[in-house]
Amino acid sequence: MAQQEQVAPSEAWARVKGRLRAELGEDVFASWFRGVELGGADGEVLHLTVATRFLRNWLRSHYYDFVLRLARAEWPDIERVEFKVRQPHFGGEVPKEALRQRRPVAPSLTEATGLPMPLRTGSGGFEGSPLDPRLTFTSFLVGVSNRLVHAAAQEVAQAFANAQSLFNPLFLHGNVGLGKTHLLHAISWEVTKRKPEAEVLYLTAERFMSGFVQALRARDALAFKDKLRKIDILLIDDMEFLQGPTIQQEFCHTLNSLIDGGRQVVVAADRAPTQLDKLDMRMRSRLGGGLVAEIGAMDYDLRHKILEKRALEACKDTAGLAIPDTVLDFLAERLTESGRELEGAIHRLRASYQLTDQPVTIEVAEQIVRDLMRGAEPRRVRIDDILRTVSKHYGVNRGDLLSGRRNRSIVRPRQIGMYLAKLLTSRSLPEIGRRFGNRDHTTVLHAIRKIEQLMNDDNQLREEIELLKRLLRD
Repeated sequence: MAQQEQVAPSEAWARVKGRLRAELGEDVFASWFRGVELGGADGEVLHLTVATRFLRNWLRSHYYDFVLRLARAEWPDIERVEFKVRQPHFGGEVPKEALRQRRPVAPSLTEATGLPMPLRTGSGGFEGSPLDPRLTFTSFLVGVSNRLVHAAAQEVAQAFANAQSLFNPLFLHGNVGLGKTHLLHAISWEVTKRKPEAEVLYLTAERFMSGFVQALRARDALAFKDKLRKIDILLIDDMEFLQGPTIQQEFCHTLNSLIDGGRQVVVAADRAPTQLDKLDMRMRSRLGGGLVAEIGAMDYDLRHKILEKRALEACKDTAGLAIPDTVLDFLAERLTESGRELEGAIHRLRASYQLTDQPVTIEVAEQIVRDLMRGAEPRRVRIDDILRTVSKHYGVNRGDLLSGRRNRSIVRPRQIGMYLAKLLTSRSLPEIGRRFGNRDHTTVLHAIRKIEQLMNDDNQLREEIELLKRLLRD
């Protein structure tokens, strides 16, 4: 401990930052940690300072445990990390000419601000909404429901870099949490990487309205509109929130000016243009004049793929954490609304493990994500439901379950089905036997006892049956 006290805090923090760069990669480190400074180590608290409230909140919610773990290698007594917004350093003003010459850069080349530069920042003084460097085409998971939208977004990004705009405007729509914002960010990063000199601006509808209102108050509306019309590619998110006749009229003029001038426009909303009743008819018509692509509800395979990826990331970052496949199967079946639900479920499981040190099981998962499944009504279990669920889970035909075949791959699912029928329904043994291929009640009794015996010795089987029970009950 005495040796550790002799080490300068700045040197210790430099080593922590070196580990952050090595484990997170240069892109993520440059985006979020390069501008983080050491405020001091006071007993059990490590004080870090950042440039903005946005960065402070982001690091708290996304990297707190990660930073704490690495910091303890230098300060073993540290129990928590505090992120604070530091006062700006007044070292002289930046020349206005230098500000005008700044260009957008890719995440790996961001300046030491601690944030990825919002595209278009510093160009004519217009600032866009910040971009998340994690939201790229590489990190977007593709399934049946979003394959068309993903392909269209990639085509726009690639065609723009080659000056061959095909879909203009591109209008993406779908329910909340299906990946619209992810694709807008991905297009922005891809265009910036392929064509760094491009004037790219990503805005939420709220940010657009706020900027326009401020320009009106400052009597600078003409300059505001001129800046927008010089954009090479404009991306607007949450279009359904664009309100007010004056603001809509100005946006429509900007939209027409950009498209007529050969500039690319990409818009995302929760509904198709024709269903955005609050928008002017002319704007709806213009937005629907390009490619309108819908992101459909995620199917089971895509939900499971997302859960697998997020679980792998969580287990990699959290020592000792293991999320069994049966839990992922359960979550993929029960959480059907959005990708944010799926990510939230994994975050909760991770937090539960960190706080309680209890292994993740289906019982734990059901308890933690119960509110996410609040829309599900419990229903009466029928033997037909059991046959269908067991058949799907084990990949056997319903006809094989009812047949006289004695293959082990069929006998075991059949026995599990009989066990579940006795457990979850009020049917008698003879009736269960009849529903499972006219079998004798003694065969059903043997199957039930066999499964109960196996469950005592086989944790995996016990987990599988627990999963089937919850799927059937819910």
